[in-house]
Amino acid sequence: MPWLPLRRLAQLQHRSALSPHPIVLFRSNLLHASATRNLNMAAPSGPAKNELKEKLKAEKAAEKAAKFAAKQNKQKQENTAKPKSQPKVEPTPTLPPFQNDTAAGQKKVLHSFEHPHFSAYNPSAVEAAWYQWWEESGFFKPEASKQGADAAGTFVIPLPPPNVTGALHCGHALANALQDTLIRWHRMKGFTTLWVPGCDHAGISTQSVVEKMLWKKEQRTRIDVGREGFVRMVWDWKDEYHQRINNAQKLMGGSMDWSREAFTMDKNLSAATAETFCRLHDEGLIYRSSRLVNWCTALNTALSTLEVENKEITGRTMLSVPGYERKVEFGVLTHFKYQIEDSDETIEVATTRPETMFGDSGIAVHPDDQRYVHLIGKYAKHPFVDRRLKIVADSKFVDPEFGTGAVKLTPAHDPNDYQMGKTHGLEFINILNDDGTLNANAGRFEGQRRFDARYTVVEELTKLGLFVKKEPNPMKIPLCEKSKDVIEPIIKPQWWMQMQDMADAALKVVESGEVKISPESANKSYRRWMASINDWWGHRIPAYRVVFEGEDASEGDDSVWVVGRTTEEAQEKAAAKYGSKKFHLEQDPDCLDTWFSSGLWPMSTLGWPNTESPDFKQFFPTSLLETGWDILFFWVARMIMLSLKLTGRVPFKEVYCHSLIRDSEGRKMSKSLGNVIDPLDIISGIELDQLHAKLHVGNLKEDEISRAIKYQKTAFPGGIPECGADALRLTLISYTTGGGDINFDIKVMHAYRRFCNKIWQASKYVLGRLPQDFVPVTKLDTAKLSIPERWILHRMNVAVKGINDTLEAREFSKSTQFAYQFFYDELCDIFIENSKTILSDGSPEAQSSAQQTLFLALDVALRLMHPFMPFITEELWQRLPKRENDTTKTIMLAPYPAFDASLEFETDAREYELGLSCAQGIRSLTSEYNVRADGRAFIKASTTDSYIKINEQVAAIKSLSGKGIAELQVVGPEAQEGAIPNGCAVFVLTADLSVFLELGSRLNNIDAEIKKIQAKLQKSQGAAKKQQELMSKDGFEDKQLTPSQKGPDEATMMEKQRS
Repeated sequence: MPWLPLRRLAQLQHRSALSPHPIVLFRSNLLHASATRNLNMAAPSGPAKNELKEKLKAEKAAEKAAKFAAKQNKQKQENTAKPKSQPKVEPTPTLPPFQNDTAAGQKKVLHSFEHPHFSAYNPSAVEAAWYQWWEESGFFKPEASKQGADAAGTFVIPLPPPNVTGALHCGHALANALQDTLIRWHRMKGFTTLWVPGCDHAGISTQSVVEKMLWKKEQRTRIDVGREGFVRMVWDWKDEYHQRINNAQKLMGGSMDWSREAFTMDKNLSAATAETFCRLHDEGLIYRSSRLVNWCTALNTALSTLEVENKEITGRTMLSVPGYERKVEFGVLTHFKYQIEDSDETIEVATTRPETMFGDSGIAVHPDDQRYVHLIGKYAKHPFVDRRLKIVADSKFVDPEFGTGAVKLTPAHDPNDYQMGKTHGLEFINILNDDGTLNANAGRFEGQRRFDARYTVVEELTKLGLFVKKEPNPMKIPLCEKSKDVIEPIIKPQWWMQMQDMADAALKVVESGEVKISPESANKSYRRWMASINDWWGHRIPAYRVVFEGEDASEGDDSVWVVGRTTEEAQEKAAAKYGSKKFHLEQDPDCLDTWFSSGLWPMSTLGWPNTESPDFKQFFPTSLLETGWDILFFWVARMIMLSLKLTGRVPFKEVYCHSLIRDSEGRKMSKSLGNVIDPLDIISGIELDQLHAKLHVGNLKEDEISRAIKYQKTAFPGGIPECGADALRLTLISYTTGGGDINFDIKVMHAYRRFCNKIWQASKYVLGRLPQDFVPVTKLDTAKLSIPERWILHRMNVAVKGINDTLEAREFSKSTQFAYQFFYDELCDIFIENSKTILSDGSPEAQSSAQQTLFLALDVALRLMHPFMPFITEELWQRLPKRENDTTKTIMLAPYPAFDASLEFETDAREYELGLSCAQGIRSLTSEYNVRADGRAFIKASTTDSYIKINEQVAAIKSLSGKGIAELQVVGPEAQEGAIPNGCAVFVLTADLSVFLELGSRLNNIDAEIKKIQAKLQKSQGAAKKQQELMSKDGFEDKQLTPSQKGPDEATMMEKQRS
């Protein structure tokens, strides 16, 4: 019979020297043992085959009978000796919570690996005490890094300040992990590093959550409480959540310099905000004007266009609106008629917002529309208020094919109507109060809510015979990003900022590469940005209205406003402008948009406007801003604009935008869905009922709580297991590919927690194999290293280069893959296993060399992984023996591993990997045939060169082949016939290397085995065909990752950690 493919084994990912796909083969007892025989030899047939079958059947029957008799005898003996009842096995007791016995701020007291909390990886025990010591010792300060000429340079990150609206979420944890990775990496590389922490007051957002909390607890509004009382409540909220945010940052290991912590409403930052407003006003870039604003009636404030979401609907749709019990109708075009003045004729108009008819002051038609040419210049009468509506011709905005071809004009409540109102001199009539009710301009409809009026207007028009019809109409509905209220365009006097010149300058620095933005992002046009917003929480606008004695100054008159950094400065300006007139000043009660003050963050936190401050001179411009792409134009662009304008320099040299985190189903994380995960719950673990309880603490409605509980039961049926900060960080970093959004899965997090245990146990093994008087050498004698040692040092060097290169390129996921592959696949699974034989059977010199190599590999691995996993690496590094004259206090100040050309052993590595492939082949066969003990294996080398290389490694190969192999022989090209026995399964590695596993009596049914092999062959041939088709496509090679770029997929990683 022919030799048939039996099993295909995936190569080790980095084994580029091996053949693409090793093939496992089976050989029956009739096949000759010689490996030199033709692989395609024919199988025997006829009487010999039949005779063999009968013999095997007889042997098999006898074997079964013997086994059955033995089994029955054993059961009989067990039943005789077995007592009637057995004591119950007590479950392993749960460890009590770890009690940290290190004094606050002192270096951690290390416990032995025999301590119950340290015998295996325990995140709460491992992560205790280190952060307080780091902070107390000043390791986070730039002064702790190398300074001046000794430093490799400066590396500064301004932390994007979290809003004090609530606790941190996984998006913050992702940002923290990425930034801290870069800070720790640069600190270890010898840079003077600074990471500036702080929080943002987040004006409208914080005000909104406090208002919701106030209503939920007391059924009162901010108006009921009053400005002073409400602002005091917001400050109380800020104090609580500011502290919670800082504590969370520390628990996640963020190495920020807390002595430089900032808050956007601190005295010095508030002064910087006022300084900026005054400078820009004095240059004419900030001015006051009455214009259309995006008004949110729910929040009672104006919004910038970037804070408005447009919801598309295709036709009639009923939507929920905050403050309304019943849903409101949208997506319909309402047709009604206006009566022409002094005529029986009417003109039909159509609108999606019939309630705005109270603000109509004109009707526009196309000048070429013959239906209405005779009406141009005439007037229509308003049916509900005493007003004439002028009919005007406009070819720019009027489409004669849309609706009726006649457009009702409401200049004070629509952007297009605003422009036509300006063009044709129409009256601007505001019909809405700030709370969304109709004002006196609506006549007898005054006081009605806007969407209630939508229905009553149609009812009244119908009574007058002026209503025509409704028809479906696709449209976009502007919604407030925060409250989801429907936005109303309203004319209001506001402070505005002219952005065009600043935007042009910001665009140029990005295009020239002075500021690098990655991943690649599209440029976006900048529009004029509204600088003021109607809130009570935030920076009061430093503008003062001049109110003259006995006069009623118009709010819209720009001449009665002055600005000043202080009240005294404003008083002096007003006195200089208005001479001897008597007046008093009233500060604008509104607050600046929060983006205005946070736009100064990289400068103001370093001392600006004092450009002579030491921090500003040393650390500005900063090195990198890491943030979410969703606020690229909210915040990042404005920082660049303001910095260029105020300092003439960019605020940072690089912007890295991380992805947004979604749940495991790909949905956006939302509190109302219950899929927002608190990173602290991942670090410490949480029961399901505790997750449910946390939902009741916030501002969620009852129906939202019910929906959230339902999701939590599905996603976290057993709660969230304790994973620790290191596993949280490593998971989030490994997700960061620079591509699309991240689908966050807690199962992957738990798998990385098991990886932490692998690091722990491997370190425990290495330290346990070092003698008490062990002193690491400064430099290894590479000439005396064994092949396994050369291999692991070579792979270590590859990992060192790979991690440094990928971090430099901001390829975070690839950097974690290099670390994972080196520690798990290469150090633990291969070299540590290989070292057991060397340390037990090797010569004293070989044992000593292996110990030095184990130490070096572990030391380098811990330093490599420290930026990703600071706690476990510090805990284990502190336990390592120190080299002579090494006084380094902490791993974070230890040198980061760099590529070492003296550890390049490419040839030796290739030879060792041949041996690894042999071990992998043997393990594959023992697994396939369930050989767990007393196995005999053979390696057939058909060339002298391969025989020599493999024979030198036979001890290493045997140690890596698994416990099932008791005997391993290497057979060379000169071996005699029969050196490899009949009845072996075969795994072909290369053209001159194959491994054999003796099966003997383990193989019971040849026919069944043949059928199984044929089925696998057919499947393998189909897979090979598909691969060939895929590889033949154009551009295939360009799309492939090199083996070292590939990391373990989720299933592989979890399967490995279970084994």
